[in-house]
Amino acid sequence: MTDWEYTFISEQRVARLATVDANGQPAVVPIVYAFDGAVLFTPLDAKPKSVATDRLQRVRNINANPRVAVIIDSYSEDWRQLAWVHVRGQARIVTSGDDYAAGIALLGAKYPQYASMPLAGRPLIVIEPTSIRSWQASGATISLD
Repeated sequence: MTDWEYTFISEQRVARLATVDANGQPAVVPIVYAFDGAVLFTPLDAKPKSVATDRLQRVRNINANPRVAVIIDSYSEDWRQLAWVHVRGQARIVTSGDDYAAGIALLGAKYPQYASMPLAGRPLIVIEPTSIRSWQASGATISLD
């Protein structure tokens, strides 16, 4: 991972998580996330949902197929400012342990909304990157792993 990729991932506020079910059907959902330099953390928080947490499409998909993709992008009407980082990785759902504690702390520090919507006791998705690709219009930095 380049310094630019690390900074870009760390500074952005939202991303899109792509999962695939057991039959190969894709699903994409917007997420908030935190990054510790090695893994991405995204919560299954208490925002209103239409089904129980364990019945969410992303959870069912990860349980069936842990391979995921995350796109973190920055759009501007000035297309010279366009940039993205694409992370492919292996996802898992955690509810305890070192990754859980680290993810809860990082997400709480990044998003002040979690002061009034505590994450403790809520599952997290932990994504371990297997490859990172990136592009930016300004300087056309491209990294392929």
